[in-house]
Amino acid sequence: MKSRIALLTLIMVVIGVLAFFNFPYLAQNVTTSLGFTSVEAPLGLILMGLTALMAIVFVAYVIAMQGAWLLEARTHAKEIAAQRELADKAEASRFTELRIAIENLHREEEQRLVERMDRLESHLHARVQESDNSTAAYVGQLEQQLRTAPTDVTPRTYGL
Repeated sequence: MKSRIALLTLIMVVIGVLAFFNFPYLAQNVTTSLGFTSVEAPLGLILMGLTALMAIVFVAYVIAMQGAWLLEARTHAKEIAAQRELADKAEASRFTELRIAIENLHREEEQRLVERMDRLESHLHARVQESDNSTAAYVGQLEQQLRTAPTDVTPRTYGL
């Protein structure tokens, strides 16, 4: 891009230098044909003026194109920002849904764990009750055996 600008600047400088050094020849009046009539005018100055007019129109066209491009870029930037905001909202919504789903799974697992602990507790309570009953039965049986046992029991010695 800079090389193009340098080339255009060089061409304008060369045209300016040539016009400066050859101004008397450019300002000479000559018969100039306009197609339907002829006039006495300096042809060099007319051509220089048309060249300057063309350069002005070209610069105006470039500025208009740049302005249109900038407006389009601004519009695209706004659209991209709007799309990014929508994407961020959708992502936040997905994170919220994920958090809710994880919380629901956590509650379900917690409920299952509580139910299992309740079942284990009731099973343990039943086993303790069974153990108490069987211990009471053994103790009762021993008491019964002690009450009905003969009174003439002699202590045994085991060869010690």
